Amino acid sequence: MADPETIELAMFPLEVALLPNQDLPLRIFEPRYVALVRHCLDTGEPFGVVLISRGREVGGGDERCDVGVLCRIDECVDAGAERYALRCRTGERIRVCEWLPDDPYPRASVRRWPDEDGDPVTQPQLADVEDKMMALFERIAESRGAVLPGRDVVLGPGHPDAGQRLFALASRIPIGVADRYAVLSAPSAAARLAALREAVDTVAEMVEFQLSE
Repeated sequence: MADPETIELAMFPLEVALLPNQDLPLRIFEPRYVALVRHCLDTGEPFGVVLISRGREVGGGDERCDVGVLCRIDECVDAGAERYALRCRTGERIRVCEWLPDDPYPRASVRRWPDEDGDPVTQPQLADVEDKMMALFERIAESRGAVLPGRDVVLGPGHPDAGQRLFALASRIPIGVADRYAVLSAPSAAARLAALREAVDTVAEMVEFQLSE
């Protein structure tokens, strides 16, 4: 008997790591993903998005990570000749329990994965990582002779849940795919804070190196 907490979803492996509450534009032309889009439009179901760890989006034969996000189609434009332009929005985090046969498109049995218990993330800790991000953006702006907008514009509005706030912060900084996936797959808010701090430090070091050349 299937686990009642698991659901079967159409899956869209991508070469990027997405976080909750991000916009995702997609252009669809590969037959298996055309079938996926039609299924989601007919049923109103979301699909899952996961990072490809090895391989390419087109053609199959890829290796996939097991942590991703739900995604819903907000807008679909039929471009003809079995091509679609989509505007999607990511949602809750998911973990793949089992990959199913790719027939007619990638599918998996998944469960929603809310944050696990861990040490609480305090407001001073959030403020510290936000300060580091602002310092990084100010350094980049200074090097380009630009002026930053206000803190709320750069970092976005606050969120009462620390884990969700950390996801939002991570989506606003140009970190690498591996660092973004580390933020996504951190089991707790405290672990996500540590992953984001490391990612911000890495970007800051790279920026200083580039500016010193």
